[in-house]
Amino acid sequence: MTCEDLKDGFELYSLGLCDAEERSEIAAHLERGCDTCQKNLRGALALNAAMFASAPSVRPRRRLRRRVVEGFGVRKAGWGWLWALAAACMAAIAVWLSIQERRRTTELAEIRQNLIEVSSERDRLAQAFNFFNQPGTRQVNFGSAQPRPPRGNVFVNSRLGVLLIAGNLPPLGPGRTYEMWVIPKGGAPVPAGLFQSAGDGSAMHLLNGPMDVASLGAVAVSVEPQAGSRAPTTTPIIVAAL
Repeated sequence: MTCEDLKDGFELYSLGLCDAEERSEIAAHLERGCDTCQKNLRGALALNAAMFASAPSVRPRRRLRRRVVEGFGVRKAGWGWLWALAAACMAAIAVWLSIQERRRTTELAEIRQNLIEVSSERDRLAQAFNFFNQPGTRQVNFGSAQPRPPRGNVFVNSRLGVLLIAGNLPPLGPGRTYEMWVIPKGGAPVPAGLFQSAGDGSAMHLLNGPMDVASLGAVAVSVEPQAGSRAPTTTPIIVAAL
């Protein structure tokens, strides 16, 4: 397991409540002198200490105290350790519940994000199908004659805009993005939006809005800085002439 996988288990580890596999993994990281895990352990110990310190000191009623002590067969003089143990157990349970709540919150956030991404992808696909089915949509292939990628199609529609569907576009490193350009006949490239490719090299990008298709000479794509550029700063890797 990585340090990231183990980060939520240190509170239970410090209380001796985590399972054997997780305890073994954490111990191995600590034995290797892992700075991240040592920091997480110190934080867990501090959190547990704070929770123990914040537990209110409640003096039980004398009658209840006597009944509990008698039930355990403990003489009156020795009841103090029992209440200390009970308080420690309650604090441990509180820590465990807090950890479970944190994990549940994280899981719910991940599920919510996945649903948002699925919904966004569904909406994009619906836009693409609508684009295909509209009268007046024109399709242009690019890259089919090249021995190497990228390849794909550009769709243009005077009412809907420009849709780019490409493959073999490798994911870019940090600080870089793909930028689409619409190039009027005899004119300079005009920025048409930023996008990234998926892990499999596929990409879909839509420039939504009315478009003067008759004056459009080409659609291009180049690699640009993350914030985009006003004009291409690298040689376009896609040029689809219309």
